Amino acid sequence: MSLTYVAVKSLMRLAFGLLTCLQLLACGETELEPQTSEGMERVKLALNWFPEAQHGGYYAAQLHGLYKETVIELEILGGGPDAPVIQRVATGQVAFGLTNADGVINARAAGAPIVALFAPYQINPRCLVVHESSGITAIEEIADVTLALSQRPAFSHFLRHRFPFRNVTVVPYHGSVAPFLEDERYVMQGYVFSEPVIARRLGADARALMVADTGFNPYASVLVATEETVSQRPDLVAAVVKASQLGWSHYLQTPLPTNEHIHTVNPEMDMDILAAGVELSKDLVLDEVAREHGIGYMSQARWQLLAAQMTEAGVVESGQVRVEECFTLNFLEQAP
Repeated sequence: MSLTYVAVKSLMRLAFGLLTCLQLLACGETELEPQTSEGMERVKLALNWFPEAQHGGYYAAQLHGLYKETVIELEILGGGPDAPVIQRVATGQVAFGLTNADGVINARAAGAPIVALFAPYQINPRCLVVHESSGITAIEEIADVTLALSQRPAFSHFLRHRFPFRNVTVVPYHGSVAPFLEDERYVMQGYVFSEPVIARRLGADARALMVADTGFNPYASVLVATEETVSQRPDLVAAVVKASQLGWSHYLQTPLPTNEHIHTVNPEMDMDILAAGVELSKDLVLDEVAREHGIGYMSQARWQLLAAQMTEAGVVESGQVRVEECFTLNFLEQAP
């Protein structure tokens, strides 16, 4: 592989140090926007990627006025590859952000007191996309290819630690399917309702291999804030979580208006791709756990397993993070 495990681990520690410095530069409390003339409180939510189906519930809550019903005017800020969501939340640039559960653990290991509030995706949509013609049918079979991975997320470290990946050259992933279309020995990371769907639309024989099937399954599209926001503004947090939970329920039942809106803010996500994203998301969001406890539910056992896997992969050190401090269920409503 092009990057050694030791080198990647060193890069991770450097990133942790930088994040810690950013946290120390943070202002004393989360900066909230001035109120509107209607008395609405303005807050910002930073996405972890370009707007797509994985953000549908949040856009639904915004589009259908569910945030405004709680006297909040919420602005959603788009992201992209390696979007600095944690840094923006930790330094008070935004009140809320989206990341995966492993991003929360990374943040806390770096000294940033980020807390998970709501986790719509019980099953992580992360996948590796291969060509069917390659004959690869499982992640452990990946060999003799170029593999496009973001270096920062824990899943890439876990996979390289767990599987041999013989004769694999790892290159950065920049969010484009173009290299995949040109090379049948090219493998890329993706979300099951995004990259593989787009690649198929463009004529590629794309097969999605779910990372969750390896046992590494962090909650996804997780709504986060700082400990300070949670403790000092519980009313604000409760309002945003409640509206987000309702938004996800609305989106999965009536997605068309929200998909039309997402298409306007990200034209690369056409209506067919977004529709496919909703259908794929239903099983990832509404599993047995969510049907019993409500959309967004989290368990300490899942967080504990994730922390153990990240320790195994050398991403964090043993005992560096207290998992009970990574999340809270205090603002979630139970399933109807």
